[in-house]
Amino acid sequence: MFVLKYKVKPKPNQIEAINEAIRTTQFVRNKVLRYWMDNRGVGKTELFRYNTALRKEFKFVDDLNSHACQTAVERTLRA
Repeated sequence: MFVLKYKVKPKPNQIEAINEAIRTTQFVRNKVLRYWMDNRGVGKTELFRYNTALRKEFKFVDDLNSHACQTAVERTLRA
């Protein structure tokens, strides 16, 4: 495993943006996990479609990078 360590001095607005992105990613992961638990037969494609529906329904999810949302779904699938 490759680990890159560095020190940063972020500005307050950057810290807030990072925290908001983390909260949004956790929200997407929790919603996808709940959808999967309620609908046991769904596959990967249906979960990605649900992710797209979440992006349309919630503006703060749409503000997050689409790649980050897809990664949240993939991490939920691996769990």
